[in-house]
Amino acid sequence: MTERYEYVPHRLLRRRVRDIASGAEGELMAVINENVSDCLTYERWMELAYIRGASGREFTTAVANVVPAYDQQPARRHGDTA
Repeated sequence: MTERYEYVPHRLLRRRVRDIASGAEGELMAVINENVSDCLTYERWMELAYIRGASGREFTTAVANVVPAYDQQPARRHGDTA
C-alpha cells in the first residue's frame, strides 16, 4: 500500500496568505500532496494548502488558490493627514 500523502515545499510556508476562493487569510502551515480518492482501485492526488486562520483553526484549499496576503492601508478620506 502506498502512502496517502507527502509534504511539498512551497515558497510561502510560514507566511501570511489569502485563499482567493474564500477571501480568508492566515498562515500557510503546510502543502501536502494528498490522495483524496475514496476508493482503493483509483488514486486521485491533489496538492492541498493547510492554512491556519486567526481563530487557530486550519482549513484547506487548493494550492492554486493561495496568494500572498499584503496588509493594505485603509483608503484615505479627503482631508485626512498622514
